[in-house]
Amino acid sequence: MAAEQRVVIWRSLLLPGSETFVRDQGGALTRWRPTYVGALRHPSPLARATDVAVLPGGPAGRAGFLALRATGRCRPLRAALRRADPRLVHAHFAGDGWLVARSAAALGLPLVITAHGRDVTSQAAAAGARGARYRRHLREAFAQAALVLAVSRPIAQRVVALGADPARVRVHHTGVPLPAPQPAGPKRWDVVFVGRFVPKKGVDDLLTAAAALADLRPRLLLVGDGPGLPEARRRAAALRLDATFTGACPPADVARHLAGSRLLAAPSKLAPDGDREGLPTTILEAAAHGVPAVATRHSGIPEAVRHGETGLLGPEGDPAALAAHLRALLTDDARCRRLAAAARRHVGAHFDLHTQTARLETLYDEAAG
Repeated sequence: MAAEQRVVIWRSLLLPGSETFVRDQGGALTRWRPTYVGALRHPSPLARATDVAVLPGGPAGRAGFLALRATGRCRPLRAALRRADPRLVHAHFAGDGWLVARSAAALGLPLVITAHGRDVTSQAAAAGARGARYRRHLREAFAQAALVLAVSRPIAQRVVALGADPARVRVHHTGVPLPAPQPAGPKRWDVVFVGRFVPKKGVDDLLTAAAALADLRPRLLLVGDGPGLPEARRRAAALRLDATFTGACPPADVARHLAGSRLLAAPSKLAPDGDREGLPTTILEAAAHGVPAVATRHSGIPEAVRHGETGLLGPEGDPAALAAHLRALLTDDARCRRLAAAARRHVGAHFDLHTQTARLETLYDEAAG
């Protein structure tokens, strides 16, 4: 086997700001050299000039993208894959796997698909003709894929339920960078939330829980963007919370905000439309900075947080339980420090970016072989 082989990392939109994990994983490859290919460029801090967008911007590109989504065929995509000359294609998100599957098959390229969460939960549960078509596309993509990777055990179960061959499904935890330990010092924020403002993230529960801690007056920092952001701002103001909203931030700023916080709140829950998490990388990133999580027993979160050891877990959709766990740590600095140290050790042992990416390269070898 050659010392270095090429892999195309496919994401239809290159690259939403919330998908740092895609860029970090590709950057940590050592034996495989990545080329990022997508249908369209996405304006975000993660976009790079070296990314290959196969369709132009403007109306022509949008029309081409609609055609790709309707047919799974795109001549510019096939041409871009041919020019990249990879040994395999790795598609992030199951729906994107279908978008690239036919072009990869036409060139005889093995396909690896990573399923993350919404792509095999709410999207796959959609009603009517749209949902039936999406599920059919997933079955086609899974049938072609050499391997289907799932970011947690519950997501692997969903993948199999949607038609993937269990023999080709692997649970692969996406790793996170492990920064050098930082000296202990004062924290600017008591509780930080990082994520999209969508129902499954449970921001409404966090604001309700924070209001129950009025006597502590916790300093909240909420990092991210999304359709629910305006309502979250209004609700925080109505509840008279000490809450700061940053909007979307570059990865370096997110890391700084995590390091400057005492706790991460990750109150994820099943959304009304069936959307659920895979395994939120923000929990792993916080732990890497020595910040324990107060989270919920939702989807793959218990794979990342050991209750009472590296953080605290409660039932999803329960603001009272969330408030109790936040209070328990905000009023006990010694316990918070113990959990913080254990969280960092846990992520270093099980979710280190370089270790997990080395395992991914072994999976690439298997798929390409």
